[in-house]
Amino acid sequence: MFYRPEEGHGLPHNPFNAVVTPRPIGWISTRGAAGDNLAPYSFFNAVAYLPPQVMFASTSAKPDRDGTKDSVAQIREAKVFCVNIVEYAARDVMNASSGSYPASVDEFAEAGATKAECTTIDCPRVADAPASLECRLTDIVRLPGEANYAVFGAVTGVHLRDDCLRDGRFDVTAFQPLARLGYKDYARVTDVFSLERPG
Repeated sequence: MFYRPEEGHGLPHNPFNAVVTPRPIGWISTRGAAGDNLAPYSFFNAVAYLPPQVMFASTSAKPDRDGTKDSVAQIREAKVFCVNIVEYAARDVMNASSGSYPASVDEFAEAGATKAECTTIDCPRVADAPASLECRLTDIVRLPGEANYAVFGAVTGVHLRDDCLRDGRFDVTAFQPLARLGYKDYARVTDVFSLERPG
């Protein structure tokens, strides 16, 4: 099968989200005039080592947020955000935080996520996440499409949960990272192997 996106695919569900998988989930926490916010984004990744930088993309809008969603609106306002890494054990809490709630709703409370304060920025974080990355906004890039924005941030602080540190390494097998597939599907990382690069 071949299709041009602008002409449609003819399938009952859009296959694009299922092609680029698995995708890590950035559980983005923010603070703004409307209060604290927590929402998962699967268009998320690290983009540089030195200095460490991350990005996530928001691709839809809410009527009460002027063409975007709560996360992007609050990052525009506060210039900071936190990326919380999602583990399999938190799948239901993460999913509960994904609802389209009014801007005044605190998803930490709504979903039952444990809140803690960040250290280098004025922002909440998920207290029991395997890792949290405190970030200062570096850029918001408007992408083609009605409500598409890519948000970039420089990491100013890193929280690592103690039980995820083994033999001097951050060990993903300690918490089973949750990954986004397509449609309603997710996966958890349970098998890990190493490869040596040539040279």
